[in-house]
Amino acid sequence: MSDKAPPTTRLEAGMQVRRRVLGDAHVDRAEAAKTDLDQAFQTLITEGAWGTVWASDGISLRERSMLTLALLAATGNFEEIPMHIRATARTGASKQDVLEAFQHVAIYAGVPRANHALKLAKQTYAEMEQSE
Repeated sequence: MSDKAPPTTRLEAGMQVRRRVLGDAHVDRAEAAKTDLDQAFQTLITEGAWGTVWASDGISLRERSMLTLALLAATGNFEEIPMHIRATARTGASKQDVLEAFQHVAIYAGVPRANHALKLAKQTYAEMEQSE
């Protein structure tokens, strides 16, 4: 039995899911880096992305992880790929799952984007293995 109370707001739900997916250390660093300038933006992301989309039980965290990586690669938003590769350790998405997602990107959004995403994944997995 968990000693944590169930979330009562989307912000609380978002923070719980965010910590579950990204890990406490990552979220603690991000929270410590918040300023008055980005406070409202961080709340928006925590409520919308984490408290609504990621908190939904419509699909699994594994599937959501694969979709997120594919969408980041397909749209050329490569900066967040390493973070989401690290999150696969908590979402259950395997290296094979990630490869399958990036193969879809290659066919439907372009080989260069998939190739770059795969390069980032390989680098990040290597870093993860070195830190074990």
